[in-house]
Order: sequence, then C-alpha cells, then structure tokens
Amino acid sequence: MQIKPRQHLLDIWQAVARNSFDGGEWAWGKRGGESSVSDAERLLCLLYPATEIPAFRLDDPDTTQDDVQKVLRKAGGRLEVPAKLVLAAAQFMRMHTGEDKRPTFAGGSYFVSADKDRDLTEEQRELGVVDSYSMSITLCLATLGFLKVYESKTRRSDVLETIQELRAATSNRLTAAMVSLLRSFTVNAFDTDSSQGRTLCELLGQGRLSQRHVLQKFQRRFRPLRAAIVESFVLGVDVQEGLKDENQLFECGWGWSIVKDAPEVETDEEIGPQPAGVANQVPYLYFTVVALDGIQDLFSDRTLTLGLLNSEQQKLAEALRLRWEITQQFWSGIARFDSDRWPLEDIPWRTTGQKLESEYFSLSVAAILVHDLMRRRATDDDLTRTVSVMERLAERGRVTSRMTRDDPMVQLHNPGVTLPLQGSEAVGPPMQWIMTDFSAQLLKRTIQLCTLSRNLASHDRLLRLAEDIFGHVWLRRIRDGEGAGLWDNVHAAYPESPVSEGPVSWSITERVTEVMVQVHQMYHQPPIRSLELTQLARALLSESAHLLGNEQMEPAPASEGNRGMELRGIEVKLRRARDLVDDQPGTACALTLDVLGQLDALARAREAAAQGV
Repeated sequence: MQIKPRQHLLDIWQAVARNSFDGGEWAWGKRGGESSVSDAERLLCLLYPATEIPAFRLDDPDTTQDDVQKVLRKAGGRLEVPAKLVLAAAQFMRMHTGEDKRPTFAGGSYFVSADKDRDLTEEQRELGVVDSYSMSITLCLATLGFLKVYESKTRRSDVLETIQELRAATSNRLTAAMVSLLRSFTVNAFDTDSSQGRTLCELLGQGRLSQRHVLQKFQRRFRPLRAAIVESFVLGVDVQEGLKDENQLFECGWGWSIVKDAPEVETDEEIGPQPAGVANQVPYLYFTVVALDGIQDLFSDRTLTLGLLNSEQQKLAEALRLRWEITQQFWSGIARFDSDRWPLEDIPWRTTGQKLESEYFSLSVAAILVHDLMRRRATDDDLTRTVSVMERLAERGRVTSRMTRDDPMVQLHNPGVTLPLQGSEAVGPPMQWIMTDFSAQLLKRTIQLCTLSRNLASHDRLLRLAEDIFGHVWLRRIRDGEGAGLWDNVHAAYPESPVSEGPVSWSITERVTEVMVQVHQMYHQPPIRSLELTQLARALLSESAHLLGNEQMEPAPASEGNRGMELRGIEVKLRRARDLVDDQPGTACALTLDVLGQLDALARAREAAAQGV
C-alpha cells in the first residue's frame, strides 16, 4: 500500500476531530485524565503535525488550507480551531498538575497489576513513568512553538490570558520532565558469573567466544564509555565502584521511572519537590528507546530556531544529550559486538535485567541502532545488515507473512509483550507494562532508516518494506463506533486474535501520526543520486547540445512555421536539464530524450523537404 502522508494525515485528523470534539468543544471522554501518557498522545495527534508540517499549520488561521479546515470542521472554523487547541492544552496542564503545583506524570490506566487478586493502589497509579516524561518533552516543545506564532495572530483577550497561563505551565512541565528523565537514567554493573552476566556473555559470544574472550573484548570496546560515565555522572557508590572494576560488565539506559535513591537535580526552576524514586536501578530497552525519542526533540532544528528552551533548560538538555549519546554508542556497540555475526541478528533478543526474550526487544535494540546510525555517518554494510534485520522482524512478527493456525506470534500484537516493573512491589502489588505497538514501532524505524539511506538498493528495499508494514497497520484501523478511523483493531489483521472492545489506543494512533510526519519529511529530501544516471544524463546533454547547435546553423525553410518557437523551447528544456543533472539525473535524462526526439523530427522534416525538391 503506497504511503500518502498528506491524505492519510487528513484521514487521521478527521477521525481525531470526530472523536475528541463534542459540540465544537474539546472532550477528553470517559478515560480522559486517567493517564498523562494517553492524554499527551491524543493532543500530539493534532499538535505534532501542526507544528512540523507547514501545510498543516493551525497557529496562523490565515494560512490554514481548505482541506485541513474541512476535515477539522467538527472542531469549528479556522479561527476557532487554534483557540480550542490552546484551551485543550491548558486543560491537560491543569489535570496533570498536583495540589502542590508540581507537574505529575502518572502512568495511571497504562499500569497493570501482575496479581489478578489485587488491584493497584492509588499511589502506584500516580507513579511517574518514562513514557510520560518523554512524551511531555515532545508535547511541551510543540505547544511552546505553537503559542509563539499563535499569540501574535489572535486578539481575543480571554485566549491571550489563557496563552500566558499555558506558556508558564508548559515551560514548568518541560523542566520537570527533563529533571525526571535525568533521575530515571541508570547504570547497572554486574559480575560475569551473575545470572545477568552469563546471559550477556552468551548473547555477545554467540556460542563462539568464551566468557573470558567476551569480557576482554567488552573491556576494550567500552573502556572509553566506562571512563566517560564514571567522570561525568553522579551515581550511587556501589555503581561507581562496580564501573571502576573492569572485570565487571555493565549496561546503561533508562529505568521505567525515577530510580531508587536517585539524587535530586539542582535547578533554579520552580518545579516543586522532586519525588523519591521507586524503580530498581536496571535499564529497560523499551523505556530507553522511548527516552531517546523524546530527548532528540530537544536538539531539533525547530527547537533551536525558535529558541524554545530557556537558559536553565539548556543546561538540563546538555546533561540529557550526554546520556543520549553514551547510551546510543553503548547499545549500538552491543548490537554490533561481533562483526562476523551481530548479536542483533540472533533473533529474538534476550534481556539481562528482566530475563525475557522477544522480537519486540530485537526491535528495541534495532531502534537504538537506527538512532546511532542517524547520529553518525553509517556505512553501507551497517545499513544493509540493519535492513535485513527489519525484514526478518517483519516476517517473524507476522506483519509481512501469513499467520499459521494457533500461531503464538499473535501474542506479540494481542495481548502484547508484558514487562514487569521491578521495584513497584515496594508500594503495592507488582506492576506491569504491556507493549502492543510492535507493528507501529517497526514502521517508524523502517521509515527512519529509509530517510537515512542514500543507497539506492537499500532505500528501495526499505520503501517496499515500509509500504507492506503500512498496509498491515492501516488494516488495523477501527471500522465503526466511537473510535472509527483510529487504532487499534488487531482482530482485523489477525482473525484468530480476540476482538478488542476497549477504548481507542492513542499510543498506536500517535505513533502512526508521527510516522506520517516522518514520511512527509522523507519525501521532501532530494532523491537519491545515481552516478550511472548522472553519467548518462551528461552524455545525452552533450549530444543534444551538439545537435541543437547543428540545427541552428541550418537555413530556415521557406515556410518557417513554428520552427523558431520549437528551437527556443528546446533551449529552455536543455537549460532545465543542465540545472537538474546533479540532483535529479533521471528527470534530466527524460528532458534530453524529449529534446533528442524533437531534434530528430526537425532533421527528418528537412530531409523530406530536400528529397521533395
């Protein structure tokens, strides 16, 4: 299925407007306010495209395009929509701010009890989660950028007053989210003979290297990162000592929430008291990927151009950036530990901290590798091998291959992969986090790789794969009822899976929306240049120019007709072909071939006239 980002985004916006506006007013629905994650995801379905794609801008009503206005008519006219988005964002900030004026990042309904006989306590549901910290960074940056433009376009005093309140609350929430992400970062050091150490050694050794060889290679490869972590980060005493011992292995990344005993972050911003950490000091692949996604928005061109961060937030952003870079380098090194056979190519991936294995974790490691490949200049070999991993994940996950009878892979999508949230049992029954977005995440990473790739063969494979995955994801839209046009109806793609009667999955809907923005950006890149086509285009241009010069030397026939205008048209086409030959050699070839046909027609006409005489 061909991905048409503009049309698909319009379809999504129409469904979001139908689902989120009641009588022209924003309506959170029955589950609104239950989770800061889902509420942020719902707002981002509108705000993210509106701030990333010029054609979907809503902050300047004079530039709102007709088709955008048409799909949002449930929300009101072009002057009303931005005002209602401001009010909805202000409601979000109020709903997720505590009585002590501290921004809250509750996982809420996204948390699940692992004990069927015991429900989660209110304290547990109010615990912050890395998903919310990361999503809040993206939402706050989108909101601040939106307000920066819209404030100068409206004269309504009530809206201007709300904008002032919203800007302060959004900036405060952004700072609190950044602080929470800093306090959720962790490093876990462990001995090679521990269960974690044995699992990691088996994963890295691939059955070909002994534990001693793995340790030696690990020491050499990660010595600079180990030193950078020890010198740059404030960690617990046990962790510091463990890292200094090179005979210990380690992992770094983000826990599921603020980690236990995490020190408070000094900041001049008034974000209220910093809550005590609950999560064990163990990195999670899923939450690490989520954190990396949010942190990179802090360094986007839009954030820097609009100056969305104040001086205190810039300091926090630099601290996060250091963790962002070190984490990517670490997991990229782990994924490609052995050049002959990458551990990433051994699917499914086995986690050390949670002792689980799943295709989802392979996808998580691949996602971090994609982040790293985007950060540095990737080699063709890295890209080609990563493309193969994506293709295998799509096939193993039954996204591009058919489901068999009683296929266990259906559980990857419904009910999803379950993560135990270690440390949560200290405040109630053990908690879990369920991930159902394998297909959407696979599509997102494939598009990111496709945007990165400048190799024609790899780009073509990735684009075909992305279209196949998108066809699967699009099939899973809800067909009727309250959530029509949104996600997620797993039963539509996997008839053997249970029919979902739950609410709209704003998690998957937001990820699909994000993918459409990425595809839009991909198509705005110059096409990949082919050296063979460039050489051919230059050869055709040379022949065309020569023949045109020859034709211009011929005497005009008695019946001049349109020959002069035709020659001038040929000159214009050749000039256009010369301008395009470096960036679009295929188009240059098409133009010069057309010119050669016209010149040949003129030559034949002249020959026929000469024979007639």
